[in-house]
Amino acid sequence: MSRGALEERLQRAWRDDDRLARALRPLSLLHGGVLKLRSLLYRLRLKRTASLPVPVIVVGNWVVGGAGKTPTTLSLLESLARLGVRAGVISRGYGRADDREVRLIQDGDRAEDVGDEPLLIAQRGRVPVAVGRDRVAAARALLAAHPALQVLVSDDGLQHWRLPRQLSILVFDERGLGNGQLLPAGPLRQSRDLPPTPGSTAHQLVLYSTGRPSTALPGFVGTRQLAGAVGLADWWRGEPARLERLHALRNKPLIAAAGLARPQRFFDMLGDQGLSFRALPLPDHASLDPLPWARTDEVVITEKDAIKLRPEPLQGCRIWVVALDFRPEPAFEEALQRELGRLLPDHGP
Repeated sequence: MSRGALEERLQRAWRDDDRLARALRPLSLLHGGVLKLRSLLYRLRLKRTASLPVPVIVVGNWVVGGAGKTPTTLSLLESLARLGVRAGVISRGYGRADDREVRLIQDGDRAEDVGDEPLLIAQRGRVPVAVGRDRVAAARALLAAHPALQVLVSDDGLQHWRLPRQLSILVFDERGLGNGQLLPAGPLRQSRDLPPTPGSTAHQLVLYSTGRPSTALPGFVGTRQLAGAVGLADWWRGEPARLERLHALRNKPLIAAAGLARPQRFFDMLGDQGLSFRALPLPDHASLDPLPWARTDEVVITEKDAIKLRPEPLQGCRIWVVALDFRPEPAFEEALQRELGRLLPDHGP
């Protein structure tokens, strides 16, 4: 069974709580025991959360795979910029060759060296970004290079308990909590009864990324929509995606490629815009070297895939980058501003 087929089978098991999910529950009990032991070590202060000189906002989730953390991080950075807060981002940099190395993202870096999502955040968010498996070390390196930063945003890292945080933003999609079981019998990365960081007093905001609540947790909703399309070279130059450019691709023979945890969402949104295409789902964080389509094909791709394709070697190829916009409801930014008033008194409401 391929990796993609296995992931699809697990998602179905977690949704339906079927025979496979039930067979995996002994492993989930073991997973839960390990989490409780880790939590106890932190509460007894045998393991300790580090300290940092600026507040940390963690964007994470309880559910594995594709809940919308990176679009939420980009939207959060826009909000922080509107509120006049200087922010930087730390991330593990999943999928890069050596995630033990702490590295500040620089112009010309490649996705295979720093990770596709952190490189996309640096490109779209226009903020300093550091990557490293040890997010505390990444945070310290980023602050040493950019001492004027007022807030750090951690793209994922909710379960990285050594990382301090003053605010956690929990992102949920339409799956909610699935069958409510821990991995591998269910989609949960951590027990629902564990606090964001054991022993901490971090506040949390819940954000539903697909337009409506999917758990009993009180929170805010956001909507995703396609912002439009832009040519690959223009996207790298910072040109915005335009909806009319996307609509101009209607009735053309297209390939739609997506290396996402849940690529069908992207395909459904393209279909809603009236595009006709052959879907090419790719593994999450998939390499695009060599290209998985012919150079003569006309292709639409996600920004997460575009960040892995430098335009110079692809001159003459017809590759369109389709951008996704995520917009939380206004009440979320109001709640964020109140939290910033607690963390940074000069930026209160």
